Amino acid sequence: MADTLFHKVWNAHAVRRLASGQTQLFVGLHLIHEVTTPQAFDMLRQHGWRVAFPGRTFATLDHIVPTTPQKRPFLDLMAEEMTASLERNCRDAGIPLWMLDADNQGIVHVIGPELGLTQPGMTIACGDSHTSTHGALGAIAFGIGTSQVRDVLASQCLALDPLKVRRIEVNGRLNPGVYAKDVILTIIRRLGVQGGVGFAYEYGGSTLDAMTIDERLTICNMSIEGGARVGYVNPDETTFAYLRGRPFAPAGDAFERAVHWWRQMASDPDARYDDRVAFDAASIEPTVTWGINPGQSVGVSEPIAGDPADEAFAFMGFTPGRRVTGTKIDVAFIGSCTNGRLSDLEEAARLVRGHRVAKHVTALVVPGSQAISRAAEARGLDQVFRQAGFEWRGAGCSMCLGMNPDRLEGRQVCASSSNRNFKGRQGSPTGRTLLMSPAMVAAAAIAGEVVDVRTVLDAVPA
Repeated sequence: MADTLFHKVWNAHAVRRLASGQTQLFVGLHLIHEVTTPQAFDMLRQHGWRVAFPGRTFATLDHIVPTTPQKRPFLDLMAEEMTASLERNCRDAGIPLWMLDADNQGIVHVIGPELGLTQPGMTIACGDSHTSTHGALGAIAFGIGTSQVRDVLASQCLALDPLKVRRIEVNGRLNPGVYAKDVILTIIRRLGVQGGVGFAYEYGGSTLDAMTIDERLTICNMSIEGGARVGYVNPDETTFAYLRGRPFAPAGDAFERAVHWWRQMASDPDARYDDRVAFDAASIEPTVTWGINPGQSVGVSEPIAGDPADEAFAFMGFTPGRRVTGTKIDVAFIGSCTNGRLSDLEEAARLVRGHRVAKHVTALVVPGSQAISRAAEARGLDQVFRQAGFEWRGAGCSMCLGMNPDRLEGRQVCASSSNRNFKGRQGSPTGRTLLMSPAMVAAAAIAGEVVDVRTVLDAVPA
């Protein structure tokens, strides 16, 4: 019977149906970090439980780490305690852990794909809401809470409610200056931040088919911002080429056997969906958030619309009818699990080469992993950014969230390539975040204000 990838993967990992109506689902890969694990391991010890499958769990340090300097002990006592707890728990349980001095350290949703841990047809769980990122390689990936982290550690299973599947198609060619970040912001704007509740989002269409894995990772990363628990793209030749030769991917004949199985896990051409939505790629333009959730965004050429009584207007300082372009920024941040990959840095560097960051702007570039940092430095990208006036930092979550020293101060406005613009998200309760693509962030850093990246692209060498 024809079916979707979501249902194929779900059914392949279903252990049993519970009396609650939920499914007990086996988790193929569990990724952990320092923030949501201390309490989970404490609960295990309280019950006298052990980690059931330590070989299916991998740990990294990312959320609370400073990006400069990165020496232990950390000045932040809580960060140091969380780090020490993760070290101790992983050592006791036999779980692989990548610390700051490890070649494979990085943001959990960056290193999973780049190491080949993330593979098509997998169920993946992590105590972080943006775990949907891994769906870019054809996996079904869930962000979970601390008590569920405990459950996976103890049983390698989760109790989950079944989801409906919405097929989101984007067709056509994106115009110059329009990136994957603009696509997902447009999808969330149209469907709403609650539009995906109860759904898994399957992304497809000719635009997605033509995207690189990096671009697909950006799309799937922000599925949760539209309310969807899961977001994925069906595995294809792009997926297989990306995985070939990665450290944890199958090798030799085993890889070819895996590809054969991965192909079968993709949605069938005649699969039925609970809902379908279509977007025209040519109609999407560079998009920027103006409000306090990722659904409050606008194309750079459009005036902001909305109810003047909406708290977002008062908080952000905008008024209906105004455009986001021309908004002065104080901070520019390029990084995060959404847009801290090598291709993001390459495109941003292409725009800033030969320019200088505006005098009043603090600009940061934070690679998503140690591997990305090394690759960028081998290409000289770090020097391009430094010469332009950016700070080149160590790998970590950085200014995406206010859990490390990289934070906004007061009412600062940040042009950010991250995923959330909630009040206080970047560390200051009154700080203001404008989400946009890395290229848009780069252009804003140079101009000192939000600009339409298309107006500067003509002068940039291809």
